[in-house]
Amino acid sequence: MRRILRFPSLLLVLALAACGSPGHRTTAIKAPLECVPFARALSGIDIRGNASEWWYRADGRYARGTNPDVGAVMVFARSSRLPLGHVGVVSKVLSRREVMLTQANWLRHHVTTDQLAVDVSPYGDWSRVRVWWPPTNALGSAVYPVHGFIYSGYSNNHEHIARSVPRAVQVALRN
Repeated sequence: MRRILRFPSLLLVLALAACGSPGHRTTAIKAPLECVPFARALSGIDIRGNASEWWYRADGRYARGTNPDVGAVMVFARSSRLPLGHVGVVSKVLSRREVMLTQANWLRHHVTTDQLAVDVSPYGDWSRVRVWWPPTNALGSAVYPVHGFIYSGYSNNHEHIARSVPRAVQVALRN
């Protein structure tokens, strides 16, 4: 018992790894990262500035749209809950209205993998989402505005994204 208590962050990661509904597993890696450098490192989309600026800065440089694709960056708009916006990388498309995101700092100072995001917009255009909240093991109640998706231009799959997370953490921590 004493050994477990010496590693509280490991205990948190193991507890969070067990979170999720059937077929849904969110894991968390303790890392003091913001969402932008991590999304840039994982997706290969080289945009700087606050997350809320990514949508506009991508114009003319990267394809953008409202359909999720593995490897694309979901750009959350600025809101009262997200004053600087937020970005997360689509790690898996589950259905027309459900994706998994891999992102940094949704859960403070953690990188979360395969975190469920659900399109709750009235027209199915991904303009409003709810996101899985690991501490409650449930979909969060807050609805967040989304600009859309920025596409990396690379062919990605879930396994590639999952394998790339440790390297993306290292790159983001250096930058």
